[in-house]
Amino acid sequence: MHPELQLVATLLRRGRDLDRLSTALSLMAVGIGLSPLLGVSANPLLALVCSLVLLSGLGEKYLALRVALDADLFRQLAAAEQLDSQTRSLDQALLALGLQKEAQAGRSWDARCQGALSLLRKQLLCLLLQLFVVLTAVLSLPLYPPQG
Repeated sequence: MHPELQLVATLLRRGRDLDRLSTALSLMAVGIGLSPLLGVSANPLLALVCSLVLLSGLGEKYLALRVALDADLFRQLAAAEQLDSQTRSLDQALLALGLQKEAQAGRSWDARCQGALSLLRKQLLCLLLQLFVVLTAVLSLPLYPPQG
């Protein structure tokens, strides 16, 4: 058992929670963005906000997929008896599938851990961008709509 790899796998699994919140924000943006199809008057500023939320949501979703893959790989390799042999096999498989550059093969597990955690931080940044856009839009709304 390799406790450092197990810990990194556990941290990477938190990416699922980030992804769930991001998905909820993205779905909300889609619903609001499509509301003019239901007869709600179109608002260009609201369309821009929804677009920004969706774009950062797409970035988050891409990173969430990569983080989830790393979480699974780290979990499996944390239990490996022959880590060096399993690492070489993993590198060969990743190279064969075009999922890793040749220069990255043979990296230390410290470097791999840092790279995987960097992806998780980027995923969090995309989610924070979504939240920032939503909160900025909500806080910019007038408290009392104009009486007409």
